[in-house]
Amino acid sequence: MTPEEQFTRMTTQPVSKLIPSLAVPTVISMLISSIYNMADTFFVSQLGTSASAAVGIVFSIMAIIQACGFTLGMGAGSLISRRLGEKNNAAAERLLSTAFISAFICGSLIAVVGLTCTEPLMRLLGASETIMPYAVDYGNYIFLGAPLMCASFVMNNTLRSEGHAAFSMVALTTGGVLNMILDPVFIFAFKLGTAGAAIATLISQAVSFSIFISFFLMKKNIVRLHLPWQLKDRHPAGTGPVGGLGGILALGLPSLCRQGLSTVASVLLNRAAGAFGDAAIAGMSITNRIVMLVASVMIGIGQGFTPVSGYNYGAKKYTRVRQAYWFTVKIGATIMGISALVLVPFAPWIITFFRNDPEVIKIGTLALRFQAIALPLHAFIVGTNMLMQSTGKSVQATFLACNRQGVYFIPLILVLPALFGHMGIVSTQAMADVFSATTAIPYVIWFFKRLPKESN
Repeated sequence: MTPEEQFTRMTTQPVSKLIPSLAVPTVISMLISSIYNMADTFFVSQLGTSASAAVGIVFSIMAIIQACGFTLGMGAGSLISRRLGEKNNAAAERLLSTAFISAFICGSLIAVVGLTCTEPLMRLLGASETIMPYAVDYGNYIFLGAPLMCASFVMNNTLRSEGHAAFSMVALTTGGVLNMILDPVFIFAFKLGTAGAAIATLISQAVSFSIFISFFLMKKNIVRLHLPWQLKDRHPAGTGPVGGLGGILALGLPSLCRQGLSTVASVLLNRAAGAFGDAAIAGMSITNRIVMLVASVMIGIGQGFTPVSGYNYGAKKYTRVRQAYWFTVKIGATIMGISALVLVPFAPWIITFFRNDPEVIKIGTLALRFQAIALPLHAFIVGTNMLMQSTGKSVQATFLACNRQGVYFIPLILVLPALFGHMGIVSTQAMADVFSATTAIPYVIWFFKRLPKESN
């Protein structure tokens, strides 16, 4: 599809057809990514409760890597989709080059720091003495993959921003399926334990990265990856004809806050759960992976909405922005509601599938039910945040991104466990979701009141 044909598709096709066509490949990619994360949890859990808890500890490390990748990827993707909507392809190509090299450098720095300070970092993240050996074995290989993971996030978001979500699906799905195949081989056949799970993840990330870069090198997409990379920012916040690193970081800030605060929240959650033993950490780790699997569907739908919003906002077709947002929220709330109806009654059996430990099942079941009830709110939370981010409202998007895991979760996780014990731990995320959805309401009203009613 030529750039002109893609522009016509993004700005004229009914949103009820366009968003699903972009969202389905993204949802599949997100599901595969979540499933292979759950595969790590499942196979490692067979090694024991402490090994299962180690996955939850190292998840905080992966969240840090994702924070850097998402910051540059989402920031560049938001600007690229609007530049394409303005038919400024040269600017879009420079944004990609800037984000790509920045992500690779950032991932390399994380790898160097992580590999030289592994044990202190794991202890800071909440690893007990019994968890530490498993966490170190798992974490070392995750650090090695940091540069590839960060750069892949940029290429992934670029492909989605130009409406080529199917290309992204191929790369992520191939890596995810490979990871699930290699997990039992390295963990049990080669007897590598938790290190085997991490090696499988590293190999799958390398394969996904190779597929991503091949799309750009073979020029199968609209936005080309050029050399040399230009990092100098001549136009603040991407407002000029080109835009640079400053613009990418400004619009990627919501993703940085969201993922960064998620890391802090994960650390505080592990520390709070650690007061109740390894079983509590394992139960919350398993629950979070399950909820992430379901929530990834909503994130995938939101990422199908983002390029539609950015393209049409850049093309001044404001009515389509409004239609796309409400379609996204409605379809997302319906899917999340159906998921909640499945998770709530079957929670004990779902937790048992991962770890047949009475204490793990008890805590995991409560946590899963609380978080499942709040799942329909994700449609409004995610949709509103991506609306602000895709239309360049970086300040509003950043604040909304901080709410769920920062403004609300962190104070609650510090207070509720002290007052209500393990009930405080399992209910914290659901309460934070309710407060986050409530806070988003005035922002939606403000945005649409300021948006022109007629398309240009």
